[in-house]
Amino acid sequence: MIRLAEIVAFLEELAPPHLAEEWDNVGLLVGDRARTVGRAMTCLTLSQDVAREAIAGRADLVVTHHPVLFRAVKRLTADDPQGRVLLELIEARVAVYSPHTGYDSAAEGINRQLAELLELSDIGVLRPPPLAPPDQGGESAGDVAWQETAAQPVGGGRYGRLNSPLTLRQLAERVKQRLNSTIVQFAGEPERRIERVAVGCGSAAEFLSDALALGCEAFVTGEARFHAALEARSSGIALIVAGHYATERPAMETLARRLAERFPTLEVWASRDERDPLEHAV
Repeated sequence: MIRLAEIVAFLEELAPPHLAEEWDNVGLLVGDRARTVGRAMTCLTLSQDVAREAIAGRADLVVTHHPVLFRAVKRLTADDPQGRVLLELIEARVAVYSPHTGYDSAAEGINRQLAELLELSDIGVLRPPPLAPPDQGGESAGDVAWQETAAQPVGGGRYGRLNSPLTLRQLAERVKQRLNSTIVQFAGEPERRIERVAVGCGSAAEFLSDALALGCEAFVTGEARFHAALEARSSGIALIVAGHYATERPAMETLARRLAERFPTLEVWASRDERDPLEHAV
């Protein structure tokens, strides 16, 4: 059997916690590192349905992209949905780990995978971490991150070039097909020629200015506010909105495969019950 500590070490290597945003809550959120793990499940969000799937499937660990605990809590009761989910998991002795924004920004993380899925080449980091070179006084977490950045790209979002230019309408259709998204919206001239594209998984419209500064003609993200669409249109960059779930869920399926490859005796699956909470009218 595999100890939880070994899996945590692998996840931290894959998605270093120091790459996470300051407001985030990543890492091992529930569990005992000394316990053994025989079955694990990945998911995007640990809803009550997904938690019950993990319990019914006798999972020892759930790796959820979105943390089940974003902020400190003063009490843990069944009076609210989050409390019920956590209590059920704790009673079933299921550990919970979240890589979240560390996985978004990792060298082989969600944004890199998203760029590759859309067939971008010459992929670069949209917003590199604000790090300084290591000083001679010792190695800090920032120093480690700087060394990683020097060796391989880490940071927020990605950008790259299409091998063959597409119109905005064609690019939106590619996004819809590759992400298996039910609805893809876009802001911009449908027949505009697009060659340089930026991506930011989830809710990442704040990267619009970065994409524009790097000469990108289009920016693909999961969700954006109405005013972000207006900003994109007035700034001269096309915006494609594919759905938060659609831009991030595929990477959790990839993570399940990577865990299975790293730990051959571990039974791993991506949640089969999880669905996009937003549906479209027929």
